Amino acid sequence: MTDEPAGLTVVGIGADGWPGLSGTATAALAGAQVIFGSSRQLALLPPSIAGDRVPWPSPLVPALPGLLDAHRGRRIAVLASGDPMFHGIGATLVRLLGAAAVRVVPHPSSVSLAAARLGWPLSETDVLSLVTAPVEELHPLIHPGRRILLLSAGAQTPAAVAALLTSRGYGNSTVTVLEQLGASAERVISGLASSLELSDIDPLNVVAVACPPSPVRQPTGPLAAGPARVPAEAGRDRIPDATGPRPLVPGLPDAVYESDGQLTKREVRAVTLAVLGPQPGELLWDVGAGSGSIAIEWMRTHRDCRAVAIESDPVRAGRIVRNAAALGVPKLRVVEGRAPGALAGLPAPDVVFIGGGVTRDGVVEAALDALPGGGRLVANAVTLESEAVLAAWYAKLGGDLTRVAVQRAAPVGGFTGWRAMMPVTIWSVTKP
Repeated sequence: MTDEPAGLTVVGIGADGWPGLSGTATAALAGAQVIFGSSRQLALLPPSIAGDRVPWPSPLVPALPGLLDAHRGRRIAVLASGDPMFHGIGATLVRLLGAAAVRVVPHPSSVSLAAARLGWPLSETDVLSLVTAPVEELHPLIHPGRRILLLSAGAQTPAAVAALLTSRGYGNSTVTVLEQLGASAERVISGLASSLELSDIDPLNVVAVACPPSPVRQPTGPLAAGPARVPAEAGRDRIPDATGPRPLVPGLPDAVYESDGQLTKREVRAVTLAVLGPQPGELLWDVGAGSGSIAIEWMRTHRDCRAVAIESDPVRAGRIVRNAAALGVPKLRVVEGRAPGALAGLPAPDVVFIGGGVTRDGVVEAALDALPGGGRLVANAVTLESEAVLAAWYAKLGGDLTRVAVQRAAPVGGFTGWRAMMPVTIWSVTKP
């Protein structure tokens, strides 16, 4: 688009409708020649507003340029729910037209209204939009004593949130559903996630979660009820522990992963993530991803971190998808294929991790070729052959070469001794 509209104002509106708008907002709507918005929002305007009312099509974003072009030269107003710049259409229009072409008149967001009703300081509350995000993205926010506000995608969101909390052992969380905030039909219902009746919910709602000081965890160890866990080395997948603690720093317990043994162990994983050094917005290629732990914990460091997990085994690829959803990063992209061929056509990475396939011809070369200047490559080796490959690359390109050896206490007869895990060699280099 080469020319901006003659005037475009985005007006935030709440469930209280026209009476809740400021004078600035009502003046912008009264002066508009065309008004875009959802059918629900357009119905909140009084008959005295003369501008043409145009309901949003679906899908919306691809249609925006054409809609604006069709009304070029007219004064345009756009209705948005609450604060247009908080997960709203205002941010989309600014990206499309530029900040100078868009005037925004905000209204209190539903999150602000919910915090006011509950008496929760927003600075101490986590906020997540489930309007476009899968409910599994709630996982990284669930911790003892935390408060969470969730923008809802509709009437089914509260039940999905309650089910996820219960599956994590947080069924004793208090879930509050705030419907039609600010409207005459406003309603608030509250109860425990495991027992709250959520069958008749208004689609316009916000969900508040107050996690308890301690979850109700499933018992583990020799006193645990039910079938015993079977280690992956016995030939069966490790059953993930759904209710254990999930710290925010890299190095999640091995038990939270479904695995067949192809899992970067906790201590090595923590060191590897520290070497990888994830930064918000960066894209990681996890080559030979196994159970997906490196890519998953990369994405858990910040919600804007992105990753592609490349895995040749279809069973393991499916396992990565399940692990990603269970650990709160369902947007992890999984590519089934063998490197280096599977790397062709992928979006350019900022960082590459090679956890498997380092001895295969062309894998390291393809990773280095894909990286931009300043991009980082990290590779792990556990066999003599793969270690020799890394040593050769270290001699050629430099970087850092580190060996990590970990021992864990384990029973030795009636006593306890140290059981050594295979040492891991880590090579890291920054591309000039």
